[in-house]
Amino acid sequence: MSRTRLSPPRSRRALVAAFAGGALMLTAACGAGTKTAASQATSVGCAVTQPSTPTTVNILAYNSSAIDPFTNTLIASCQSPTLTFKHDPVDFGGQVQKTATTLAGAKGAFDLVEMYSLVIPKYNDKIVSLDDMFAKHKDTFKLGDLDPTMLKGMSYNGKLFGIPTQANITTFVYRKDIFDGLGLKPPKTFADLKDAAAKIQASGKVKYPVAMPLLASGDVSTRFMIGLFSQGTTYVDPTTKKPMFNSPQGKKALQAVRDLVPYMDPQVTTFDQPKVQQQMFNGTAAIGEMYSGRMLDLVQQKNSKFYDKFAFMEPPAIEAGGKPWATVSVDGWSIPQNTSVDKDLVFQVMAASVSEAAGKAAVPGAFPSRKGLATSATMPWFDAVTATLNDGAQTPPMEKWTADMQTATREFIAQGITGALSVDDALAKAQAAAEKVLAAAGG
Repeated sequence: MSRTRLSPPRSRRALVAAFAGGALMLTAACGAGTKTAASQATSVGCAVTQPSTPTTVNILAYNSSAIDPFTNTLIASCQSPTLTFKHDPVDFGGQVQKTATTLAGAKGAFDLVEMYSLVIPKYNDKIVSLDDMFAKHKDTFKLGDLDPTMLKGMSYNGKLFGIPTQANITTFVYRKDIFDGLGLKPPKTFADLKDAAAKIQASGKVKYPVAMPLLASGDVSTRFMIGLFSQGTTYVDPTTKKPMFNSPQGKKALQAVRDLVPYMDPQVTTFDQPKVQQQMFNGTAAIGEMYSGRMLDLVQQKNSKFYDKFAFMEPPAIEAGGKPWATVSVDGWSIPQNTSVDKDLVFQVMAASVSEAAGKAAVPGAFPSRKGLATSATMPWFDAVTATLNDGAQTPPMEKWTADMQTATREFIAQGITGALSVDDALAKAQAAAEKVLAAAGG
């Protein structure tokens, strides 16, 4: 799905209907880390053609409460005397590294790889086009019930490269007891967020009230991208074809995060989503930004003494009237071209893992790719997510250069956040790096 223009905004009614029916927009990857055990996996049946000789399928999938239900259910449902699976969970950083490694050689270490929408363009020449197998097995596995927009998120240049499992939406969680005690309302803008954080900090209840994933080696790129989305733009201007890092929107996006630094842990640029989640578990933060797939862990009594004090809200906008500080990630399964296992068998396993029964088993940990399985009755954060989509949560650019542009610019974005560089200097350096990436890609 290659494009430089932003997707046109949907009407309020269309967005609500799309989300309730499972039609979700697309974006980059979610974080990792989970407290969802494999022992909780549900066996839902697996109508695959069993191999006649012993076959092992090696799975690469990162550890997340939104991903684990599909991985665990796949293994519990499809293993047989002749079909076994090997899965050693890794964190998201490990997933990124191992994906690059296994796809680089003539023979890879994995036969089934968890993939996400942003990197489909990067790896489309290393993973199998699934269109023919999708058509062959569509009726058997009722693949026509998969959400078409999520399928689009697993596609590039009109070809399908992955079977979607679920999607994640940027969501904010906050301590309702602290907000109520101080007479605070959920913030609508970043100015409101800063004001709420200042009051919480001044009250002495929480020293560093705001928790955001700003890991310098990855998450800062997504945060900057979301800041552009909130202002109705993205990395590259569709008219001028120039990167938007040192644009007025880029400056507002970076400054909005930098203004929150006094209210975040001093080590914030070492924090990924699991660490943000841990801050909420521990009570060392009162407001947290994470993907919706992490919310289930928060409301489990076994995980935190604050489990019944969390509430969920639509992310604030950079400015009043803008889009929410949000993006949406689609995850799914892909088949490496260098696997030695029968690709049709691997596809069938993938298809079985996203059955209606499997999707129902994944709720509320994940928003499954089958339409209509997630509702406000099953997810406390459903209304916050619906509002986020309703107000125009943006999609990322699905281009080959996107991941390289993020890698080339994130060092400067991180330095702009910490104050090692001024906002203007950080964005000037990021702009120059982005222009080089775009030129190398022929953009």
